Amino acid sequence: MFAMKKPLSDEQRRHQRVKVALLGRYMLASRREYPCQTLDMSPGGVSLIAPVPAQAGERVIVYLDHIGRVEGVMVRPIANGFAMTVTATIRKRDKLAAQLTWLANRNILGLPEDRRHERVIPRNPRSVLQTEDGVSHDCRIIDVSLSGAAIQIGLDLPIGTPVTLGRTTARVVRYLENGLAVEFSRPQNLETLAEQFG
Repeated sequence: MFAMKKPLSDEQRRHQRVKVALLGRYMLASRREYPCQTLDMSPGGVSLIAPVPAQAGERVIVYLDHIGRVEGVMVRPIANGFAMTVTATIRKRDKLAAQLTWLANRNILGLPEDRRHERVIPRNPRSVLQTEDGVSHDCRIIDVSLSGAAIQIGLDLPIGTPVTLGRTTARVVRYLENGLAVEFSRPQNLETLAEQFG
């Protein structure tokens, strides 16, 4: 005979949660904003320490450091806060999964931040990112260091994709809210950076 499949309980989740403490702020339906901190997060949900609770089913918009904007609805109260779903497209969920993996690995390794070199904002932030197929894409450099750059660009490229930023070869290492972070193939020197990115 066939066994009946048990329904999933509330505690059985579609996505693995990552224990991660990110600071941010959230906005309730009243359009008022409050500070918050994540307890754990997955591409499908997040638990927040929050001073003002949301109501069950209430739409919540959250802005988190390293993640950016996420939205969803409150599903249940927890001690000192609430848990909510994350409503996102498949692409956004994939990006979120990559960001959470990076954050979890950073925490496990005890790295304070993925910054080996001081970051500076270039005087002329306009640049060009060239992909392997030779196509050039206009971009804006958010900041740059001897080892890499954060760029604002409306282009989704897989992690590890080889690219050229200006005249410097690099590879995509993580997603940002409105762009990508790239790591240069070789550490640059200050003169080269100043010459290329002003």
